[in-house]
Parts: sequence; C-alpha cells; structure tokens
Amino acid sequence: MRALQLAGWAVLTVLVAAWLALVEVFWVPWRVGGVPVPVSLLTAVVGNVLLVEWARRLSGSKAVAVLPAVVWVVVAVAASMRRPEGDLLLPGGDAVTSTLNLGFLLLGVVAAAFAVGRALGTPTVRPADAGSGSGGAR
Repeated sequence: MRALQLAGWAVLTVLVAAWLALVEVFWVPWRVGGVPVPVSLLTAVVGNVLLVEWARRLSGSKAVAVLPAVVWVVVAVAASMRRPEGDLLLPGGDAVTSTLNLGFLLLGVVAAAFAVGRALGTPTVRPADAGSGSGGAR
C-alpha cells in the first residue's frame, strides 16, 4: 500500500512540477509596455523551494521530494535548446532578454539545489513515530 501511495505522490509531483516549469518558461519573455516583468524568476525560486518541501512533507519520501527539482531542470534546459524545427522558447537576443533567461535558469537551479539539500538533510521520522515507546528517556 505504501508503494502505491508513493507512486501516486510521485506522479502528482511530476505533473505539478512540469506544469509550473512550463508556465514559468512562457512567463520569461513577459513584458508590460516594453518593460520586462521578471515574474518568472520569482516563481522559479519560490516554486522550486515550495514544491520540494511540500513533496517531502506530503509523501514522507526524500526520493519523491527530489522529483520536482529534476523535472524543473529538465523542462528549463529543454526550453533553452533549439528544436529541429527551429523553435526556441528561451531565445537570446538583446542583453536584457539574455540576462533574464540566464537569471531564470541560474536562480531556478540554485533554488532547486537548495531545496533538495534541505529535503535530504531533514529526517523523515514523524514525531508520532519517534521514541522507543517505553515512556521515558534515560
């Protein structure tokens, strides 16, 4: 039963992480009146930290907690590579666009690495599971 629960959490985590990463990639070139709005940088940092933490807390598994970071990196790197048809989701160009793209990738990866480091360093023992059950410490 636990394996089925972990598989369910893993699938849900991968789907949410992929959706969020795609949305963030499409927000990178967002401009209002010609001025870039770096909302994708903020969502990359906050989203990666929160998704990893939530995945760890809800599933109780460190392996499931790593999945959002891995999925985010795969989607972001894939978006920065030109497809055979010539499509490119994170294009270069002027200095501002290139800086936003690099900032998005750098901050997202750093946030994901930070969150994974925290998740892997946090014990998965729940307070109800802790202790010997003898009723006292010696």
